Amino acid sequence: MQAGLRLRRHALAAFCILHSAFLLSCSGAPPPVVAPTRPASASLQDDLLALTRSPGVQRGTWGIVVESLERHDRLFELNPGTLLVPASVAKLVSIATAVDAVGWNYTWDTRLGTTGRIANGVLGGDLIVSGTGDPGTRGDGDAVVALVNWLQTNGVTRIEGRIIGDDNALEEPRPAFAWAWDDLGYPTGALYGALNFGDNKTAVTIEAGAVAGVPAQLTLDAWSQGRPLINRSVTGARGSTQLLWPEQRPGETALTIAGSIPAGAAPARLMISAGNPTLWFATVLRNAVTQAGITVTGPAVDIDDIEPPAGVTTLYVHRSQTLAATTQPMLKESVNLYAEAAMRLNAPRGVRAATNDDALNAFNARMQSWGIPRDGFQMVDGSGLSRRDVIAPDTLLAVLQRMYDASGSSPWMRALPIAGVDGSLENRMKGTPAERNVRAKTGTMSNIRSLAGYVTTAGGEHLAFVVMLNDFEGTGAQAVQAIDAIAVRLAEFRR
Repeated sequence: MQAGLRLRRHALAAFCILHSAFLLSCSGAPPPVVAPTRPASASLQDDLLALTRSPGVQRGTWGIVVESLERHDRLFELNPGTLLVPASVAKLVSIATAVDAVGWNYTWDTRLGTTGRIANGVLGGDLIVSGTGDPGTRGDGDAVVALVNWLQTNGVTRIEGRIIGDDNALEEPRPAFAWAWDDLGYPTGALYGALNFGDNKTAVTIEAGAVAGVPAQLTLDAWSQGRPLINRSVTGARGSTQLLWPEQRPGETALTIAGSIPAGAAPARLMISAGNPTLWFATVLRNAVTQAGITVTGPAVDIDDIEPPAGVTTLYVHRSQTLAATTQPMLKESVNLYAEAAMRLNAPRGVRAATNDDALNAFNARMQSWGIPRDGFQMVDGSGLSRRDVIAPDTLLAVLQRMYDASGSSPWMRALPIAGVDGSLENRMKGTPAERNVRAKTGTMSNIRSLAGYVTTAGGEHLAFVVMLNDFEGTGAQAVQAIDAIAVRLAEFRR
């Protein structure tokens, strides 16, 4: 009996030893518990969510998507389908659709014509310059320089007539829908038309008077003589705060310069929009021709202000720089004028006086042909200056994925600002893993900040990301700090 009991006890002990990995130990104590390894993506999600709750941005509306370009998996999203005001990241969709419409090598024509003929160095008649929407690209693509060179090369020393700007290839220049009127006096609000020069901006110098209370003195740059100004600037007391600004007031052709400059202060230089781009181009061309030693007997005029000339003979056709070259300042410096030109390229070819609505209709159709839902965007301009523009983060991500070039050599990739290096990211994310890594377009308006582009992670993975923030309660600096921290965290990520 006792022997049988001992045998059963030995068997029970052996059973407990063999099954200790699966059952409670015979003493009743549980086996040690090993915590499961948490995926790196979960930690990333926690960190990104925490950054959206940083001081100054907790009450804003965030829209964020992050996706691997190799694995095609989504690492993080927050309100991916919410329509948000994009500010200048809207330029990404404008240039992407323009390239699809006309290609990177597209150029604009500017024609020089006359109603008379050239004999013995005298051009007897009006000189007509006709544009097709060249936004005024820089360097060798400068149309004014090219036109003056042609006149000099062909021995013209006198023009007995007017310099006429013909802008009839496009609709009349006007602000886009819902642009704020107080933007229009600044270069950011410069109007786009068939003829454009120097980003359609110029400068005015403001000098204080001898004593407080007297008007300040205004002087336009030499190239822009003829821009009508209204002087509402005054001389302030010595040591007072300097505050000067331009106003393109509704219903007024002239630009108002307002504010105060302290007595004894150094002259101030204020950048302003050039006003009517057609008259601006004709004025600049006339001034350039005169400075080149060619006499012009008539004034610079907009073709819409005169009886249209008949019997125009083409003298010369200038071709602009390519769309690829225009994209560099458009994205790196965020030039609104160039983005409006890009959006207009969506309009069907051959349409006389092509309108912004023509372009937007074709733009909408093109985006949908890419598989982007129509309810994922509502654009009314090409630059993002209008607060009526709204885009979902998912929509911007789809465009980034479509345009991505792993080699980094495409005009698209080369035009994006590089963190800590150039453009609107020149002074951001320096000394972090995002420096010389993040390539992205910025967006900035009051209480709106955005960043959309690409980053390579610490593990060598390429990500596309969109970060949009609307209606935050703090300062712009706090919003930028939170957004940059998100980009830096992506650069640090490793699976």
